[in-house]
Amino acid sequence: MAGFTTRPVIMGTHGVVAAGHYLAAEAGLQMLRSGGNAFDAGAAMGFALAVLKPQECGIGGEAPTLVYSAERGKVFAVNGHGVAPQAATIERFREMGIEKIPGDGFLPAVVPAAVDSYITTLAVFGTMPLSDVLAPALDLADNGFPVYPELQSACESNLERWRRHYPSTLVVFAPGGRVPEIGEILVQRDWAAAFRLLVEAERKAAREGRTAALKAAREVFYRGELGQAMVGFQRENAVADASGEAHSGLLTEEDFAGYSGRVEPAVSAEYRGLTVHKCNTWCQGPVLLQQLKLLEGFDLAAMGHNGADYIHTVIEAAKLAFADREAYYGDPDFVEVPLDRLLSREYADERRRLIDPGRVSLDDRPGGGAPSRKRERPDERGAEVHWPVHHSGDTTQCEAIDRSGNMISITPSGGWFHSSPVVPGLGFPLGTRAQMFMLDPEHPNCLEPGKRPRTTLTPSLVTEGGRPWMVFGTPGGDCQDQWTLQAFVNHVDFGMNLQEAIDAPNFHSAHFRNSFYPREERPGVMVIEGRIGEKVRKELAARGHKVEVTGDWVNGSVLAIRLDENTGLISGAASPRGQSYAMGW
Repeated sequence: MAGFTTRPVIMGTHGVVAAGHYLAAEAGLQMLRSGGNAFDAGAAMGFALAVLKPQECGIGGEAPTLVYSAERGKVFAVNGHGVAPQAATIERFREMGIEKIPGDGFLPAVVPAAVDSYITTLAVFGTMPLSDVLAPALDLADNGFPVYPELQSACESNLERWRRHYPSTLVVFAPGGRVPEIGEILVQRDWAAAFRLLVEAERKAAREGRTAALKAAREVFYRGELGQAMVGFQRENAVADASGEAHSGLLTEEDFAGYSGRVEPAVSAEYRGLTVHKCNTWCQGPVLLQQLKLLEGFDLAAMGHNGADYIHTVIEAAKLAFADREAYYGDPDFVEVPLDRLLSREYADERRRLIDPGRVSLDDRPGGGAPSRKRERPDERGAEVHWPVHHSGDTTQCEAIDRSGNMISITPSGGWFHSSPVVPGLGFPLGTRAQMFMLDPEHPNCLEPGKRPRTTLTPSLVTEGGRPWMVFGTPGGDCQDQWTLQAFVNHVDFGMNLQEAIDAPNFHSAHFRNSFYPREERPGVMVIEGRIGEKVRKELAARGHKVEVTGDWVNGSVLAIRLDENTGLISGAASPRGQSYAMGW
């Protein structure tokens, strides 16, 4: 099925990269041209994005990662997600009179995981020294890059907040109290100076071997000068947050020193002869697999692309899968999640029968006997100081496939400049991911010391017969596994090329509880891009959907790369929604 495209599919035989900013994609391509592999390219893009897109990700945030290692012939997840401080308990928040962990300030900070994630990826799968991989990001921070519309808009939106509460951020991103113009060069020398400390530590330990050198660099961040600066700043200062009060943070030097990411198995499910891989339930990733298992029982192509029957079916399947996410998902180190059952064909067959082709469901319907949830109203306290941190611009994405068949998909996020102040002298803020914890001790995603909050970050990777096939992902919070699902189905079921699949108008459900503070929910609401016609929208409304129409090109920014091992052709595509770009060689 041919569709409209805004850009050509990028093709190469040596490697293809894609990232949420074209200069980050260039950083990845530079690694491949210098002899590095896809994993070197992925880490370089991740570091570069932390400089280029401070409104969407930061080095104080997270970087969940999926890799396919051609050498090992296996898929792995790099658990790039931070953990709650040892002092963070439900009892402590209740003593402070807090019913929901705020989405801003110091209280929701977890141990930053992105640096560990990138260095672990390099140590286990990469080939290049950290100094080479960091070089593009250091250059962008030291010498600057042109401000683009989305960055300027984010600075403008946050200017008053920075003036009132985050003066250290104002110095970096609106020097002199003035938002930079589009095309003005933004320089972040503190960021560059901070990360040169990692490079220097690697250089000093180089004679001990590559693994020891990478470990020495990591220690600077988690046990050395940088970690101590982050801990001291949030411990010695208090900032206003959504609770309506000012709080200092809970992180300690011991939390940083005790943190360790890891390489672990991915979770997978079959769809149309392909194996789709996701990170475990410390993120929402398996919800994509649950949707695919439900949709596998429908002839989607026969429904017609983006017709009312198709959209209704996909939306109703999403509601069922996300109800299970809310009922069961949490950090598997702390809670037993029945994934074997949730991803089984029998369970999908049972749940699929709940989809009424002619009528919308307004209920919360988790499976397996889990009780339906009581709907909640948003917590409006502290609205005068709270910047709503959940919107389509939070989070970014990068992908790479090299000529050997190595594949990587990373979803960098957290550590945004609008939800926590920049640490003076370091040039970046801490993250706020603990806002996703629940303060209900019976919930699988409840707050516990050392636990990972269930995040929305969700890279995707596909194999066929155990061989490399595709990587893809998008920013977008709870919508990530809805928008990427549609792009994937567009390619697999409707035969669109990658760019057609990404460019096609999309839609999503807002029916279930949002993962971000204040965790609002909107039963029955679906959001649809304006390019889907009025006739379809009226048919959906007649079935009971509460249809909201957005702009024509606003939802998500999907990236995808695919390898054809038979020909050696690597193809890539990037959404025109934003600064995303794919590059090939």
